[in-house]
Amino acid sequence: MKFKGIIFDLDGTLVNSLEDISDAMNKVLESLNFPTHTYDTYQYFIGSGLRNLVSKALPATNNSDEQIDICFECMINEYREMCTLKTKPYDGIVELLEKLTSQNIKMAVFSNKADELTKKIASEIFPNHFDAAVGLSTEALKKPNPFEALEIGKKWNLKPEEILFVGDSDIDMQTAVNANMFPVGVTWGYRTEEELKNSGAKLVVNTASELIEIL
Repeated sequence: MKFKGIIFDLDGTLVNSLEDISDAMNKVLESLNFPTHTYDTYQYFIGSGLRNLVSKALPATNNSDEQIDICFECMINEYREMCTLKTKPYDGIVELLEKLTSQNIKMAVFSNKADELTKKIASEIFPNHFDAAVGLSTEALKKPNPFEALEIGKKWNLKPEEILFVGDSDIDMQTAVNANMFPVGVTWGYRTEEELKNSGAKLVVNTASELIEIL
């Protein structure tokens, strides 16, 4: 099968955004005199959307829906201002995207990050590479729901099996499986190779250049 399109996850796959996300949430926690967390801890909070991250970061004694809603809004306000301060592409990603663009491979981003922020980061860090950048607009469409991935495929006029779905988490691999796309896990993100394989990855790569070999 010749793959004609790739859908990428964003955080942990294309960019290392751990520090910006962590810093924004820690600012909110500090303002409330709640305990903060290390970058290593936040690594396991990322992947299911920022509201979910807020819930995990808050103390168990202050985790009501109302508290989460308030802190989520504060976190988004902080993160909006700093989402590209420390966030950088992983090694080899820019070269990979340039190579794929030259080969006319269709590319898109699908993230559980808020849609506004997904579009902002993708356009500022990777201008002119993606046909679409889709983030979370409603909880019902959050990965591993494959709806948005399938919609991207339809716009490309490609069958799901003609598309690689590349990500660093169990959620990404489950999304690919649910969409009947080819799941490729990357080891440079926030999860382990074992977790990726157990979640459905048909292939796990250690460097961005390995993706070019697949295509």
